[in-house]
Amino acid sequence: MTGSRKTAWGAVATAVVLAVSACSSQDRATNPEEVRKLAGSTEGVQARQNAESHHRDVARAYSEQTPLAPGMLVLTDTCFRGKVKQWFDSNGDDSYKLTCSMRVTVYYGADPKRIVSVLDGILNAGDRPGSDIPFTHRVEESFVDRYRHHTSGLEETEMSTPTQTLSWDPVHGHQSNHLVKEPDACPANDPPVSRCVRSPASETVAAIRKRYGMVFKLDLTSPEYYKVSKSGKTYVNY
Repeated sequence: MTGSRKTAWGAVATAVVLAVSACSSQDRATNPEEVRKLAGSTEGVQARQNAESHHRDVARAYSEQTPLAPGMLVLTDTCFRGKVKQWFDSNGDDSYKLTCSMRVTVYYGADPKRIVSVLDGILNAGDRPGSDIPFTHRVEESFVDRYRHHTSGLEETEMSTPTQTLSWDPVHGHQSNHLVKEPDACPANDPPVSRCVRSPASETVAAIRKRYGMVFKLDLTSPEYYKVSKSGKTYVNY
């Protein structure tokens, strides 16, 4: 084999090796060390702070603009490592090195004897332009009317949008199986990969119910606040 042919074959072999290497790096699951590095990056930390600030602002809007009394906040923040390439039935999760998401659940107290004015107050707050509360009289008036007119039948105790779900204890009958339940215990913290905050740490749903008479629960869900693709591109939602 002549020198020129060797050189050509060498170039081809090198290109093949590089292509296979690049492909395999795109196909592998993210190793734990890289997950921790990405989750703790400046961009990741900033996205986490922005997401938490947003959720806390929404939670504060309910306690400051409605008749609901603040009781307890539970925040869970988890970063998931990228999966091995799925050649069949992939839902897209395998195209990311890292995906971070946050969920916040807030518990409030209220007087069950004032359920009409409580719900009405929530909808009044939602009616205001630019409100962080998405529930309005235009859409959810029927919830207030059912209590106002003492409509019989099973209570509807939940209003929901794609990003917020507000549920509450039933106030009529004996529907104990529909009462707002205690949150799960927080798992061990492992920042920046996972974190759980319960504030106040000693508060319980039962104590809030005893103090006020009934409990409202607000679930805040949102798109992943921080993602890093296997090609290195980052996506921030806050």
